[in-house]
Amino acid sequence: MTDHAFARPFFARIATAAAGLLLSFGAFAAAGGPVEQSGTDIGDRASLQRGAQLYMNYCAGCHSLKFMRYSRMAEDLGLTEDEVMNNLNLTGAAFGEHIISSMPAAQSAQWFGQTPPDLSLITRVRGSDWVFTYLKSFYIDETRPLGWNNTLFPNASMPNPLWEMQGVLRPVHGEPDDIGEPTVAHLEVGTPGSQNAQQFDQTVRDITAFLEYVGEPAALKRQRLGVWVLLFLTFLTFMAWLLKKEYWRDVH
Repeated sequence: MTDHAFARPFFARIATAAAGLLLSFGAFAAAGGPVEQSGTDIGDRASLQRGAQLYMNYCAGCHSLKFMRYSRMAEDLGLTEDEVMNNLNLTGAAFGEHIISSMPAAQSAQWFGQTPPDLSLITRVRGSDWVFTYLKSFYIDETRPLGWNNTLFPNASMPNPLWEMQGVLRPVHGEPDDIGEPTVAHLEVGTPGSQNAQQFDQTVRDITAFLEYVGEPAALKRQRLGVWVLLFLTFLTFMAWLLKKEYWRDVH
């Protein structure tokens, strides 16, 4: 896959920043706790390509993207059919088919307590900041059936898929809550992973950016067209001003 990233228009950056603030507030309300700023940039094609590869390797075994086709992903992310089929398609699906997990629904419900959800719209529902924070918030918990828990989404029926890169985090407990249950004050590294904190942040950011793109693929085209629309409106306003000036000159 190429590392080329196209430049992002100025107006698109402003629009994305404003939308990010709104998503952050929404994610805080939905999760009931603070979230980190993801810093995603869906205009960064290299980040989307890395995110696609990471998602297929670590997430697609359980979670489908039923609204995204391999062919559409290739077109939007600047990938060839061979690159997608050889590196990103791990189920043997046809190039034009949707991205569906190969995990059987019945068995997965038995293993995890419920069928792993489709993630096509997860960033539209939760927000990119929530997804970013969630993927960083797993910690080891021997009281849970799968041995993992999550500070942002307690008792999630999901192991940490990225533990080899992040390392194993252990909880440092704080004061009990109102019903006497132990709380997690913060997490500390019990076993280091293959990446340092900055590298892992970028890994999670790439996955989150890819899911943000999957949630609204048209956003890439809309951002590119948005600048031309603004330029057209500016030109139209200028022409209207000239017309007004010419009209009122005859009146006076």
